Amino acid sequence: MLLRRVLQSTFRAIANRSAPRNFSYTPSRFGGEYEWQDPKSEDEIVNITYVTRDGTEKKIKGKVGDNVMYLAHRYDIEVEGACEASLACCTCHVYVDEEYFDKLPEPKEEEEDMLDLAPVLKPNSRLSCQIILTKELEGIKVTLPRITRNFYVDGHVPEPH
Repeated sequence: MLLRRVLQSTFRAIANRSAPRNFSYTPSRFGGEYEWQDPKSEDEIVNITYVTRDGTEKKIKGKVGDNVMYLAHRYDIEVEGACEASLACCTCHVYVDEEYFDKLPEPKEEEEDMLDLAPVLKPNSRLSCQIILTKELEGIKVTLPRITRNFYVDGHVPEPH
């Protein structure tokens, strides 16, 4: 009889633990990137110029709240962003035009730590994943450095997630 009660209570405990749980899972879009929405008004548009490694200027219309790295991905500009904006790499390193550099918020300590790893560091270096467009940054120009630090050495160019 005692064995039967022990087995029943064990069975109930196991049954309760394995009962289906109700939880929600919402997949992220664009592998962690923002969901693109057209600006609702002209007041939301922020013009940005990317200067590529070969010196070509690409003028893009972003919007207030856009992340500069993800915006580059959207328009096929070669900004890698291997860590998907988690401040764990320096592959989205850019140079911010000095006119706009002081308009950016101070970098977090984690960003400064990652910038220390960036090759060809300059006083106006920032991680593009940490630059969020505001109207104050209207007309900002960012330049891609000649090289980035990456784990790939065979010339492989990874695609954004």
